[in-house]
Amino acid sequence: MSERRRQGVTIRAVAERAGVSAMTVSNVINRAGRASPATVAAVHAAVAELGYVPNVVARRLARARATTVGLLYSGTRAPFLDAILVGALRATNARGLQLLLHEEAPGTRDAAEAAVRSLARGGADALLLVPPFAELLHDSPILQELALPVAAIAIGHVMPGIATVRIDNRAAMAELTTLMIARNYRRIALIAGNPRHSDSAPRVQGYHDALAAHDIAADPALMIAGRFDRSSGEEAAHALLTGPVRPDAIMCSNDDMAAGVIAEAHRHGLVLPRDLAVTGFDDTTLAARIWPPLTTVRQPAEEMAFRAAERLIGTGDSGEAPTDMIVPHAIIERESTPLR
Repeated sequence: MSERRRQGVTIRAVAERAGVSAMTVSNVINRAGRASPATVAAVHAAVAELGYVPNVVARRLARARATTVGLLYSGTRAPFLDAILVGALRATNARGLQLLLHEEAPGTRDAAEAAVRSLARGGADALLLVPPFAELLHDSPILQELALPVAAIAIGHVMPGIATVRIDNRAAMAELTTLMIARNYRRIALIAGNPRHSDSAPRVQGYHDALAAHDIAADPALMIAGRFDRSSGEEAAHALLTGPVRPDAIMCSNDDMAAGVIAEAHRHGLVLPRDLAVTGFDDTTLAARIWPPLTTVRQPAEEMAFRAAERLIGTGDSGEAPTDMIVPHAIIERESTPLR
């Protein structure tokens, strides 16, 4: 078989010939995961028959551990991103490894795939994703084509083929909503997150869970979609504060939007927290610096990034971290939610 034809054989073709998934072929070639002797034999036979030659990245992954982690991120959630960068750097620097950064504006899957190719060309042999890139790429053929081990953090659910490190977003928002009800708030509005992020829907579900558990009817007029940025918090707060049903509390799906709510409430002449309670989500550095300081959910972004990078490097506590890791969250109570 000519060299050109050999290079044209894809991992998918090998998978079809062997009767297994492309991920299984990748695992067998890179000696990762578990496969039965029969599966290993079938994959090797298909490789030999088709003349498959792994690409440069895949050959690099044949080593025991990743040495360079590529982080694909969007810069639109700056305080949250800072914590992620610190966590990833802690893990890579502790092992003398390299962290490659690629900032990409959230867009199409084609753009995200191009960003992954750029990281691979730059030497990344493992990939760390944050929303919305995990959502865009989790079922992309490029991950199988490049055979990059991938970890995703701060997402809303399990993604097959990707190691995930996350909190229980639904339970966290349910706990926070329950706290608001216990403090005698009843007209509780919610500014949801960007629907492209998989953590947005579970937070909405948690809000509804808590309302239903306390026999409080959910009012559609009190729920607005945001974009996880300050400006969308301001826009949503304006709509809520000038609408037919004025809330006595506004819960936000992240701290940045909560900061926008507080700014807009001040423009409306409200005295906070007396006239309006506000909550956030994430517990970024912003949460304790604004007035009133935010009651929020602590999502340990730095620790999540650290654990995900450790998972990719292959040096987790047990040597073989679970595919899906749920880390504890905490409710942080501050002055923005006084008892009524």
